[in-house]
Amino acid sequence: MRRLIQKAKILILAIGLSSAGLPQGAWAQSALTGGSIDSNQPIEITADSLEVEQANQLAIFEGNVQVVQGNIRMRAAKLVVHYADKSQSKNGEPANIRQIDAMGDVFLSSPRETAQGDKGVYDVTNKQIDLQGNVVLTQGKNVLRGNKLTLDLITGKSRVDGGGTTGGSTGRVKGIFVPEKKANE
Repeated sequence: MRRLIQKAKILILAIGLSSAGLPQGAWAQSALTGGSIDSNQPIEITADSLEVEQANQLAIFEGNVQVVQGNIRMRAAKLVVHYADKSQSKNGEPANIRQIDAMGDVFLSSPRETAQGDKGVYDVTNKQIDLQGNVVLTQGKNVLRGNKLTLDLITGKSRVDGGGTTGGSTGRVKGIFVPEKKANE
């Protein structure tokens, strides 16, 4: 029962945070989503625990963190939401989310693609997502591996960089691209 109450409280806070601060269209042009997400949909966050550090303007979700917005899903061990309070906003608008940090086996998925890495940062202000450490981007049978993935949510462009040890190759990006079979083959 206690865990159910924790999840309910986290869900209520998450709905308040998401409606208060995420910009419209932030996910709409992402290379991950292929433009298939309706950013007007609510964001649901569930976790085993939540700690709010009002003085530091942080909301920390820990333990089996799950985030859902429409058909976009994210999992991580820990999620830290950085926000600006009402006193820092213009014209008394609600608190705005500035940045979201995800740590521990970060996994993003949409109907078309998946992306995973050791940690991720969603820079809400600049509309950019960075995944770092053991990055794997998958679309169908095509797979890209590297150390860092940057998704520009404004342009829809993505970039994978080497820089670490991935798949046995140091500092290199590795891609496997499987051609589609034609109907008459």
